[in-house]
Amino acid sequence: MQKILVTGANGQLGRALQRQFCEKYELVLCDLPELDITNFKACRDAVRTYGPDIVINAAAYTNVERAEDEPDAAYAVNAIGAHNLALVCREANVKLIHISTDYVFDGARGTPYSEYDAPNPLSVYGKSKLLGEQLIRDTGGWYFIVRTAWLYGDGHNFVRTMLRLAGERPEIAVVADQYGTPTYTVDLAALLEQIMHTEYYGIYHATNAGNCTWYEFACKIFEYADKKVAVRPITTDEYPTKAKRPRYSVLDNHMLRLRGFDIMRPWEEALKDYIANDCK
Repeated sequence: MQKILVTGANGQLGRALQRQFCEKYELVLCDLPELDITNFKACRDAVRTYGPDIVINAAAYTNVERAEDEPDAAYAVNAIGAHNLALVCREANVKLIHISTDYVFDGARGTPYSEYDAPNPLSVYGKSKLLGEQLIRDTGGWYFIVRTAWLYGDGHNFVRTMLRLAGERPEIAVVADQYGTPTYTVDLAALLEQIMHTEYYGIYHATNAGNCTWYEFACKIFEYADKKVAVRPITTDEYPTKAKRPRYSVLDNHMLRLRGFDIMRPWEEALKDYIANDCK
């Protein structure tokens, strides 16, 4: 039985990985405070102690707004932490799957981004994730960098926030000029299981199929949850934030298609499944 070490095990994706893998693999589940990936020695000790066949790095500093005020904290986790894991995995000849983001792109061109398109992040969060990618690639180890987007699953996320606000406000304003792809962590976990059994190393884009705006996402959430809520579309300029966000960060899952991996189902179908079965 293969042994898989998962960092960020208490996060949304980490929990989905537990659900997907628990009966098939020996899991080593790590999160703060047990493992601080910003500490190189702690990473090395974990890999040497547990001897995993695969490391999945789902740990990340994901607060896009706070990262603007805490850049060192964001870079420590998203760049240095990622590098630490890559170095110790290379040293131990262990595969590394690292989770990255659509926010490495600026979204200026308005068409989907493939794996070979040049990144140009707008925010501290996006820049820190891109540096993490670059440092992993520089190690020369066995790595998969998997960029995904707009994750939701077991934990705090946009879907749960919308449903909570539906019970608190008569009207909800949602940004209608930023495009991306909502992605269900359960679907992503299943795809990661496919990828990890191959030697097709490199960068992959992995999201559910299709795309939408945050406003369209919210409308579908209320439709599938049978909630009668007034949703008002607004522009990005009407909802000012410290961190700049890409207007169009839809990812083209090109390498998944080329390598013959299963393409994830449409985001609407995944969302309906989540609300009916997992969103408690």
